[in-house]
Amino acid sequence: MITLSVCMIVKNEEQLIARCLNCINDIADEIVIIDTGSVDNTKEIARQYTSKIYDFEWIDDFSAARNFSFSKATMDYIYAADADELIDEKNREKFKRLKSTLDKDVEIVEMKYGNQLEKGSTYNFDVEYRPKLFKRVRSFKWIDPIHEIVDCRLNSMKSDILITHKPLTSHASRDLSHLQNLTAKNTVLNSRLHMMYARELLIAGTEEDFYNAFEYFNRSLPTMNKDDIRLSHCVLARYFNLKSDSYNLFKIAAKNIQGAASAEICCELGSYYMKEKDYNEAVYWYYTAATAASADLSINYVQFIPNLQLCRCFIELGDLAEAAKYNDMAGIFKPDSPEVAANRNLFS
Repeated sequence: MITLSVCMIVKNEEQLIARCLNCINDIADEIVIIDTGSVDNTKEIARQYTSKIYDFEWIDDFSAARNFSFSKATMDYIYAADADELIDEKNREKFKRLKSTLDKDVEIVEMKYGNQLEKGSTYNFDVEYRPKLFKRVRSFKWIDPIHEIVDCRLNSMKSDILITHKPLTSHASRDLSHLQNLTAKNTVLNSRLHMMYARELLIAGTEEDFYNAFEYFNRSLPTMNKDDIRLSHCVLARYFNLKSDSYNLFKIAAKNIQGAASAEICCELGSYYMKEKDYNEAVYWYYTAATAASADLSINYVQFIPNLQLCRCFIELGDLAEAAKYNDMAGIFKPDSPEVAANRNLFS
C-alpha cells in the first residue's frame, strides 16, 4: 500500500476546512497545511487534524505556495486538496482501494472533478479530469542504445474517483483581482493564463472588471498569436459595448468574424442591437451564435445565453410562441435558471 501526504494551502477557511479534512483524515498518512495569512480560526481547527502547519507569506503566487506545500511532504504520494472540496463515502472507499492497488510506477493520477458549474467561473464542464495525486519522488532513467536520452514521459492514469467542488461562494472576484495585479506590472500572460483571464471575464466579470482589464488586453494584442487574439477580441468587444463605443465594437467584430465567427462576438452584436431596439437584427446575431458559431471561451454563448436572449427578443416582437420555444431551449441548458422560470410566467 502506498503512503499518502495530503497537502493544502489555505487562508481564512474556518467555515470549510473541517468538512474537507473529515473526508480525507483516515485516508491520509500525513496532512500538511500551508497557511498564507489566516486571521480567523483556520489554523486552530487544522491543529485538530495535524501538527504539520506552516506559515507562508503570500506573494500573489498560488504555484509558489503549492510548491512549498509539496516540499513539506514525506510520503510516497501527494494528494493536492483544497478546502472547498469534499469526497462522499462512495468515493472515499474508492480512494482507499486505490491506495491498496496503485502500481508504484504510476506518477500522476487524474481524478474526476465535479460540481464545477454551481459557483464556477472558468469552467465549461461540470465534471472533468484533473491531476490530483502525484508521486513525490520521481526517478529518471536513460533510454535508447544510441543517441541516448532521459525518459521524461509521465506515467499517468485516470481514476473514476469523484472529488466534489463545493465552495460557499464564487472565486471569480478573487481570481480576477490576482490576474489584474499580474497584468498591472506590464506582464504579458502565457496563452493558458491569457485564456483563463478572458474566460473568467466573459463568464463572471463585472463592468468594473472589464474596465480594469482593457489596458492589458488592448496593449497585448501585438504580442499575441492568432488564437489568443481571438480571445482578446471577445473581451474588447464587451468593453466597447459597455462603453457604447459602436465604432470600435464593429471594428473588433469585423476582424473576428472573418472565417469562423466567435459566439461571444455574435452575442455582443445581438446585445448592441437589443439596446438599439432593432430586435430583428438582434435575433439574427443570437441565432447565429446558437447555431452557426463556435464558443471561444464559454459554452454558455452557444447554449443558454443566445436562447434566453432570443426569447427576450421575440417577447419584444410580440411573438410569444417563438419566445416560449427559445425559453424552453434555454431551460434545457440551465434548468434551475430564475430567468427561465420568470419568463414561463409570461406564457402561462
